[in-house]
Amino acid sequence: MNQNSPPVGEKFLRFQLGEEGIALLPLNVIKQVMQVSVAEILTVPQMPACVLGIYNWRGEMLWMVDIGKFMGFPDLTTSVTDNVMAIAIQVQEQYLGIVVQQINDIELHDLNQINMPSLGLFSPEILPYLEGYLIGADKEVLMVLNGEAIAQAPLWQLNR
Repeated sequence: MNQNSPPVGEKFLRFQLGEEGIALLPLNVIKQVMQVSVAEILTVPQMPACVLGIYNWRGEMLWMVDIGKFMGFPDLTTSVTDNVMAIAIQVQEQYLGIVVQQINDIELHDLNQINMPSLGLFSPEILPYLEGYLIGADKEVLMVLNGEAIAQAPLWQLNR
């Protein structure tokens, strides 16, 4: 391989889902990463537990979702005085704010290394939202999320 050739692959944002889950989201669906005060998220009655509420983002109403809870991980432990990390994603003309435990880094991964998700490794609830998975440098499983599937999840469509 030529030393001057650019790295092959796609850039992903790496973040925590709960204490143990590690996820990757392609940068091409991410509009902004931000710290949000929980007090600024307006709760909406009769919504699924993973929907935290709405947030005023750039003058737009952004639905905020605890993506870890949505995917079966433990709730974020927050109080009204806390700040949380949120990722605003855009798929076509739809925006969604996904709230995560912690944002780690931007990583470059070879798309050919992504393994197909299997039922033995992941619960059936999250399979529709996975592009696949990678094995990290420390032998950890990195879930590659499908931003489009998350933004268009039936749960948000029914409750908007």
